[in-house]
Amino acid sequence: MASSTTMLVLTALLALLAGQVIASDPSPLQDFCVADKDSHVSVNGFVCKDPKDVKADDFFLTANLDMPRDTTSKIGSNVTLINVMRIPGLNTLGISLARIDYAPLGENPPHTHPRATEILTVLEGTLYVGFVTSNQANRENKLFTKMLNKGDVFVFPEGLIHFQFNPSPHKPAVAIAALSSQNPGAITIANAVFGSKPPISDDVLAKAFQVEKKTVDWLQAQFWADNHN
Repeated sequence: MASSTTMLVLTALLALLAGQVIASDPSPLQDFCVADKDSHVSVNGFVCKDPKDVKADDFFLTANLDMPRDTTSKIGSNVTLINVMRIPGLNTLGISLARIDYAPLGENPPHTHPRATEILTVLEGTLYVGFVTSNQANRENKLFTKMLNKGDVFVFPEGLIHFQFNPSPHKPAVAIAALSSQNPGAITIANAVFGSKPPISDDVLAKAFQVEKKTVDWLQAQFWADNHN
């Protein structure tokens, strides 16, 4: 009985440790670790400011998230991200958020967050959203989609390609997203593949997408819009 109990305890401890290992951001070891952005020490995240120098404003931002954003870009969306770069008090807390504005027929194009799961809530309008799985054993990448209305919530798993599209030709849409990292990052697929600096060889991309090199050259010549603020 004692041996079984010991094994159960060890299994539970290993599970807890594994959970820490796979977490997007390290767990905090104190109440807070306000980012000291003036420090020249390089660590995973930011060095902590001396607690004696921490103020309430380190956890505050006049973000004006109640105000509509400009959505006149080519893709018709605007992402206002609130992360550790804007609120130093988010350092080590493993969370950030974003307001996303969509023009009529606007979209937040296919992208990934390499360090975060995202949970999206629609505040106004309607959104068609979805994500694609990683490569599966059956050689398929399954697409999960849903039409969301005001008040609906949808989750995008960490690292998977996902998108949001406003299908209305007349009404804008607004959403708020919470992300499980102080600095989730974003990789917009088209921008990264066809707009990298320096560009990826057109021989490589023509082979990957099974198209002619002139098609790749045309895509690489496009102006790829950045909708992140």
